[in-house]
Amino acid sequence: MKQSLPKLNIWLIAASLLVIVVGFALMTGAPSGATEYNPDIFSVRRITVGPMIALAGFVLMIFAILYKPKKR
Repeated sequence: MKQSLPKLNIWLIAASLLVIVVGFALMTGAPSGATEYNPDIFSVRRITVGPMIALAGFVLMIFAILYKPKKR
């Protein structure tokens, strides 16, 4: 059975999925409640670094799907 995507594309898709999961994991943390305030919700890791890594993962996913390997 012929695959619709080459093996390299599937590896790139898996890598981009891992990058997306890491980006979302960096955005997690303890929430701020009604009784107490948690200033960590505004940390650079949760507001800047995590979303940028997740966005890079989504861009890599688009690249992985559209990439066409050169013929030998």
